[in-house]
Order: sequence, then C-alpha cells, then structure tokens
Amino acid sequence: MFNEGKIWIGNAGEEKIFVYPKMSNRHGMIAGATGTGKTVTLKVIAESFSDMGVPVFFADVKGDLAGIAEVGIDNEDMQKRIAQFGLAEAGFQYKSYPVNFWDIYEEKGLPLRTTISEMGPILLAKILGLNDTQSSVLKVVFKIADDEGLLLIDTKDLRSMLTYVSENAKAYSANYGNLAPQSLSAIIRSVISLEEEGGDLFFGEPALDIKDWIATNYEGKGMINLLDCQKLINHPTMYSAFMIWMLSELYETLPEAGDLDKPRIVFFFDEAHIMFENSSKDLLEKVEQVVKLIRSKGVSIFFVTQNPKDIPDGILAQLGTKVQHALRAYTPAEQKGAKIAAQSFRENPAFNTFDELQNLGIGEALVSVLDEEGIPTIVQKTKILPPQSKMGAIEFENRRKLMDASNLFIKYATAVDRDSAYEFLQRKAVEDAEAAEIAKEEALKQKQYEKEMAAQQKAAEKEALEQQKAMERQQEQQKKANMRVAKSVSNSVAGTVGRELGKSMGGVVGGSFGKKLGGNIGASLGRGIIGTLFGK
Repeated sequence: MFNEGKIWIGNAGEEKIFVYPKMSNRHGMIAGATGTGKTVTLKVIAESFSDMGVPVFFADVKGDLAGIAEVGIDNEDMQKRIAQFGLAEAGFQYKSYPVNFWDIYEEKGLPLRTTISEMGPILLAKILGLNDTQSSVLKVVFKIADDEGLLLIDTKDLRSMLTYVSENAKAYSANYGNLAPQSLSAIIRSVISLEEEGGDLFFGEPALDIKDWIATNYEGKGMINLLDCQKLINHPTMYSAFMIWMLSELYETLPEAGDLDKPRIVFFFDEAHIMFENSSKDLLEKVEQVVKLIRSKGVSIFFVTQNPKDIPDGILAQLGTKVQHALRAYTPAEQKGAKIAAQSFRENPAFNTFDELQNLGIGEALVSVLDEEGIPTIVQKTKILPPQSKMGAIEFENRRKLMDASNLFIKYATAVDRDSAYEFLQRKAVEDAEAAEIAKEEALKQKQYEKEMAAQQKAAEKEALEQQKAMERQQEQQKKANMRVAKSVSNSVAGTVGRELGKSMGGVVGGSFGKKLGGNIGASLGRGIIGTLFGK
C-alpha cells in the first residue's frame, strides 16, 4: 500500500520493505510458481501506484485481476493479516480503483486497436517472422502505398496492397526493384495467419492513443487500464504483437523525462514467458532494446512470470525490483533454475537464499529493491501485504457497467472503416473491369465494323466485276450486232450492186446473145434470162 510516500509491499520481520517510486522506472520482476501469491503482490504494488497518481496497465491472463475495480471484502483471514501488519494504524481501508477494461476481441472490454501504418513495416516484419528478403519486400510495399497515397489501416488493406503489387510486379520493378512473387505470397500467408489469431480485430480504427492511458480520475488516482488476455494468451503471435507495439509506441510518443520522482505509467505483463517463448530472435532484440531505453521516458515495466529464467538475460539484468515467490525444484532442471534465481539476488548472510526459496509459504517472497541511491538491497524474506481491493474476478454485468461508464467508451467503442487501400483497390478493380469490358465491346464493334466494311467492299468489288462482265457482254453483243448489221448492209449493198451489175451485164450479154439467136425477140428473151441469172 502507499505509505510514507513509498510503496509498502511487506515486512521482513519488524522491518518494512518499501519500493521507492523514484527507482521504479528501473523495472521489476514478480516471479514464482502457480499459487504462491504473485497476483497478490502485483495488486499491492499496482494499487500503490494508482494511489500516488500513477496510471497502471495490466495484462490480465487469468481474469483474476479485474477485482481491483471493486471494493475488497472483509473476512477473518483479512482481519488477521491487517492485525499482523498493523495496517489499521497505517490507514488501510477496503476500496476500489478506477479501471478501463480493454479486449482485442471486443468481448470483455473496449476494443483495443492500432493501424498497420502505425505498426510499420519493420516491427510488423518481426512479428510476422519474415526473413530479410521478405522484410525488404514488405518495406517496398509500404513505400508504394505511401507514394500512391493509399492508407494501410487494417489487414485487408495490407492483403489487398500485397495482391495488387504482386499482380503488377513487372510494372513496379523498374522503379522499386525486383519484387519476387514468392516473397509476396509468403507475406500474404503470414498476414492471413495473423488475422486468424485476431489481427483483423487488432488492426483498425479508431486506433488507441497511448496518451489516453496516462490519466488520473477525478480523485487524482492513476487510471488502471486492464487488458483481458484470457483469449489473447492462446494466440502468442498476437500477444507479442500487442506488447511490442505498445512499448514501441510509448517509446516513440513520450518525450525524454530523465529520472522522475515517480513513473509516468507502469506496466505489468502477466505470464511474460509466453511473450518471450514465442518471439523470434529479432523480436527479442527489439524488446530488449525498448526495455533498456524506455525508462528514460518515465515508463516502468514489471514482468510477472513463474521463473526468472523465462526472462532473457539482457532484460533480467535491467530489473531493479525483484520479488521472488517460492519455486518448487524437484527435477535437476528445476533445481538448476532455482539456483540461478537465488544467485540473481544480493546475498543475505542471515540465510541461504537457495534453501529459503524452496521453503517459502504462500504470501511470502524473497525481495530485493533499489535503495534511494539506486543500490540493490540484500535479499529479504518478506511477508507480502494484502490488497485493498477485491480478490478474484468480477461479474460480467459489473464489468459491462464500468465499460459503459468509461469516458473513453464513446471514442473507442464503435469501429470506423474509412476509405483506405482496400476500398480504393476494390474500386480500381471494378473500374478496370468496366474499362476492360468497354474496350472489349469497342474491339468487338471495331471488328464487326471492319467485317462489315470488308463485306461491303467485297460486295462492291463483286458488283463492279459483274457490271464489268455485263458491260463486256453488252459490248460483245453490240459488237456482234454491229457485225451483223455491217454484214447485212454489206450483203444488201452487194446484192443491189450485183443485181444492177447483173442487169447491166446481162442485158448486154443477152442482147448480143439474142441478136445472135434471132432478132429482137431473141434479144429480149436473152436479156431476160441472162439478167435474171446474174441479178441474183
């Protein structure tokens, strides 16, 4: 609980164990086997931060952190613990804390979203597990979208853009380099896989403004933003995607703060081992980098897990506050892990850390913090205080009432699907199809026109040929007719001439012949006979 301007988390004998707010941004760890009291420790620390006006974020994996939104319940066990620690004199009282509930799957909280553009190609490539070539191609796709003014908001925007670039890879290669179809197909498959884990819900608008989490309520208590992860934890890729994006967003958004008297915001990542177990090497390096740098922005992170070995060494070395609940070490591997956990503490000469670690009871922990000078204290066997809020889950109806009453409900409750790459490319596909259909119709019309023109030309040529033939036949007939006329005329002329000539010749010959036959009678008769013969 918040006491004397510090976070009182428990007692080591008669000594109070405090976490100093000034040293909280050195990050922390709460570890221990299931059922040893990690959740109680987490709530005690989180309540204290809220009481001092520091906003808190929870990743609620089991659903038992939601009780912080309701007043604690008094019972016999609580009365004993209150008396044991002298909490009544210190001002302990049951109370609730201001909570905003969130849920990527939009079932148990306000929808939590970001956009593809805000995630960016570098971080998205790490989350999708892309190789170097595929990562480079993804960067180019983002560049093409930016150059052409296409917004990448949700996963359908990204898939549409990837498909469009794949279909036009040759056209883009001149300006953007080779875009292998195999790489584009592999990225599309990875995006589809992410969608199946909830990426289609996580990527969208309105996107979370991380500054909305850095807030207090009307009493000055830090707001507690609780992300329900009961479903999300079954999708490790999405879990990692959200956690890494959130830390990166904080780092990029918040200004440098240096060493503050208290953090700007504190994050508790429950079951943190899931995030690390399912992250690629590149992603782990990104997490480690952000954890190292983000403390200068006034951000404190507490990793909650079962065993310290679940946390990468590079991150474990950054942790100032360490609360280690019991570890059950039965196998050689478990004993090795317990020894490593014990060795991570500054040794206390009063006891053997390894032995005590295995013999801790529920609600007990080995604790080491940074003192006011930033020096790790020796490890102390500590009994952890009880929380002031309710332990366990809350009824869904109560959760729903708190969700509806949140001042962020109006801003985030309703999804917005504005015009972006998907819609533009859908329209373009329709327009291209219509243009192609029009071009096809025009081509058919042109072809039909050319066919008709060819037919007309052929018909004209045929008609011209027939006319020519008809003319030639007519000319031939005319020629024959002329020849007949000429022959007739010739025959007529020849006949007349012949007859006249015959008559003339016949008369002369006949006359001579008649005279010789016998006088005038013979001459006449001879002219008639001879004339008739030669006239014809």
